[in-house]
Amino acid sequence: MKLSRLFQPRNPLFWMAMALNGLSAALAWIVHHRPLDAWASLIVGGFALSNALIGSWLVWRLLRDEPPPKQPN
Repeated sequence: MKLSRLFQPRNPLFWMAMALNGLSAALAWIVHHRPLDAWASLIVGGFALSNALIGSWLVWRLLRDEPPPKQPN
């Protein structure tokens, strides 16, 4: 697996992974910096954890997939 396979701006999985990982970071920041009651912290923290897991799974798929064949010009 090459890390260069991760950066694929034409692949929608790349943008979905970036959005989910950014959202999980924002949710984790909210849980850490805003005063929430216990249930709200659990719900927002659960969303942050699930977003991080799904985003990591998408990154794993990007790294694992074979590169597309090059198109002749």
